[in-house]
Amino acid sequence: MRVIFFLAILFSCNNQDPQDWVNSLPKPWTIDEDQYNRILPGFMKYFPDFNDRLKAINLWRLGTPYGIFKSGEEKEPDLDPILRIDTTDCTIHVLTSIAMNSSKNWNETKIKMIDIHYKPDENNLKKPEYKTRWHYTSDRIINNPYTINMTSDLVSKSELEEIELTLNKKSDGSEFLNLDWNFKNKFEFIPSELVDSDILLRLPRICGVAFVKKSYVKNGILIAHEGFVIDKKFLVHASSSNKKTVKEDLLSYLNGKKESKFDGVMFYKIASD
Repeated sequence: MRVIFFLAILFSCNNQDPQDWVNSLPKPWTIDEDQYNRILPGFMKYFPDFNDRLKAINLWRLGTPYGIFKSGEEKEPDLDPILRIDTTDCTIHVLTSIAMNSSKNWNETKIKMIDIHYKPDENNLKKPEYKTRWHYTSDRIINNPYTINMTSDLVSKSELEEIELTLNKKSDGSEFLNLDWNFKNKFEFIPSELVDSDILLRLPRICGVAFVKKSYVKNGILIAHEGFVIDKKFLVHASSSNKKTVKEDLLSYLNGKKESKFDGVMFYKIASD
């Protein structure tokens, strides 16, 4: 009966509204790998456009239980799975959604996740190793070809704020994470008070957003949170306060976080294959 049910979902009449199809799906945190393999090709079928499909995957994942630091390399020092959809934090929501968007089954998604989430070694090979993981979102936005910085394209130079820091280097000179790595750079961001509906109208249909918190700089960190912006208005993100992935108005979120006020944002495009 389960197989019949999923075949009915995937191969229902071609004139079914694509969003109705998404709404008919079981939620991703309730399914196993076999079910995932039957469902995922449907996103390619109903949403052949890269950005439409990425948006649909984001909406399907709404409600995913929040769990921080639940993804790893499946070996020491982080035994957590490389790919999982039963729980997520903000960065893993972004990266897993991108990986899902270009895949047709679980194994392809896992391979894509490694490609996105890890830096190449001296032989230009990407392997799931703790020290080669893209640990810092700001580093990834600047240097990872999958998440392309577009912040400076949205406002004039005079509206940008610049901050220089060495990622992974604390104010006392020690490492924040045991990586034997740091990255000194000047990062530009849009101050929170300047982010308005006019800026959002300049965004693509879907893109990434990362939230700057200057109080983190003393620990060699710039970004405190990230997610997707869809329809030039809504933030889809794994929320620690809501304990799940949610969709909410971006400007309301940015202006209403009194307990953890962000100092600014960086926006990034998602590269299609």
